[in-house]
Amino acid sequence: MNETGIILGNKILDVTFIAWFIAQFYKVLSTIIFHKKLDARRFFETGGMPSSHSSTVSCLSTCIGIVYGKNSGYFAISVIFSVIVMYDAIGIRRAAGKHAGVLNRMVERLSNKIGEMFHDEKLKELLGHTQLEVLVGMLLGVVVAFIFKGYLIS
Repeated sequence: MNETGIILGNKILDVTFIAWFIAQFYKVLSTIIFHKKLDARRFFETGGMPSSHSSTVSCLSTCIGIVYGKNSGYFAISVIFSVIVMYDAIGIRRAAGKHAGVLNRMVERLSNKIGEMFHDEKLKELLGHTQLEVLVGMLLGVVVAFIFKGYLIS
């Protein structure tokens, strides 16, 4: 099997990159649709619908399953990796984002009380994902992998 890809020189990486790109592009597109403004920074930001972390790792696992089989060691490793990443997106990174929100409000109130800016940079709050954002990202990754199944096994 020739594994040379068109975009990144590896077919699995190519398809995984496409899943990531679609998820991130949707974030920019949805900002245009729902907020009526172009915010190109959304393309490189974390958080939001869908989870690009989830679309990336689920696409990677699905591609590996397609190419090497669901009983391969490669597939097993990638599934464990994917579960950890998605769990982290829902749990730890989401909690960190909530903590950042609390800290931002505390700093703002403290700054208002003392009459000067206590800290001039807000912490990033949109870090993690809801379960729905992770689920949609995961489904996107799986669908993209199956759409490109012919490319992967050619």
